[in-house]
Amino acid sequence: MLDIAEELNRWFEQGRDFAVATVVAVGGSAPRGPGAALAVDRHGTAIGSVSGGCVEGAVYDLCVQALQDGRTVREQFGYSDEDAFAVGLTCGGVIEVLVTPVHADVPVFRAGVSAADRGEAAALARVARGPAELLGRALLVRPDGSYEGSLDGHPELDRTAAQEARAMLDTGRTGSVEIAEDGSRCPDGVTLFVESRVPPPRMIVFGAVDFAAALVRAGKFLGYHVTVCDARPVFATRVRFPDADDLVVDWPHRYLRRTATDQRTVLCVLTHDAKFDVPLLETALRLPVAFVGAMGSRRTHEDRDRRLREVGLADSELARLHSPIGLDLGARTPEETALSIAAEIVAARRGGTGVPLTDSGTLIHHDVDGREESEDGVRQGSRQDPRAGLTVIARRAPAAR
Repeated sequence: MLDIAEELNRWFEQGRDFAVATVVAVGGSAPRGPGAALAVDRHGTAIGSVSGGCVEGAVYDLCVQALQDGRTVREQFGYSDEDAFAVGLTCGGVIEVLVTPVHADVPVFRAGVSAADRGEAAALARVARGPAELLGRALLVRPDGSYEGSLDGHPELDRTAAQEARAMLDTGRTGSVEIAEDGSRCPDGVTLFVESRVPPPRMIVFGAVDFAAALVRAGKFLGYHVTVCDARPVFATRVRFPDADDLVVDWPHRYLRRTATDQRTVLCVLTHDAKFDVPLLETALRLPVAFVGAMGSRRTHEDRDRRLREVGLADSELARLHSPIGLDLGARTPEETALSIAAEIVAARRGGTGVPLTDSGTLIHHDVDGREESEDGVRQGSRQDPRAGLTVIARRAPAAR
């Protein structure tokens, strides 16, 4: 649901009721991951997507039905061996979707969507599996552990759910957690789906060069908050970098020491000048960030490696450096080079190999931790949906208010 917070916030402001379908679990080769959402209002307007097109029609119908009868629905769409082209997910996967009717005056959903739209950290925890009377109930959890809303169950259920959601929010994770109906942490009784929304991760590009301008655009496309830093004010200008979120004129290593970074931060060093690179990388490779890459030729890399060893960096620290930065795409232009760098960042983040899928034999989709997902999908106990030939497992429960 928070996946489409900007659009939903406008609907709340306009007082529009809607139903929202959220992917709460995936198996096999699914097109979109947990948290992907599609919403439909009473006028039939739709926003978002749960499958990239595979099952949108059937999910749209479920949203319309939920608006009519006010009931929360959990359904499963999967692969049919008998006729792959008659089902929704011909890629062989399974997705589980939670469809919830939402009234414009429901505070917990409105507050969650509003927080996400403002870029504030928050987690929305909903009951995705459990007793029928709890299905779809929600809590909004803040970084300090405070929460609003209620799951309307055992008195300890809200407290435990908030603690579990806060733990996932701390790391920016979206996924499921199981607890008991009485609030104990036994994996039995209730499955919570927790959507975490945190401020966008940072990409800091050091070196105000032509390649940096293209990389800024690629970083923005990938959803990063992009900062360009260079010690030379004549180059670090808004005219040269209109797409950057921040422009900083400072020595790169000095700026990196004082700015905030975390385990999602990406650092791209494009200066390829030892007087900038060495003190900068000496700092960068000792920070708990997601990615550190440096531009330069093989000869530049060898010289840089020697200088970094001389200032005391260990083999384990140097092993974190992606240098020369980027995947081998045969890139020549700044835009092609930016694509090469962005591709390596995605591969490092998601656990990809960077080799062509045609020849790799690996699975297309990976799970959120970068590991290859299972080929197994839930296929038993299903029925055939006459609307679109989709394999569906349906469970209904009272409306979530």
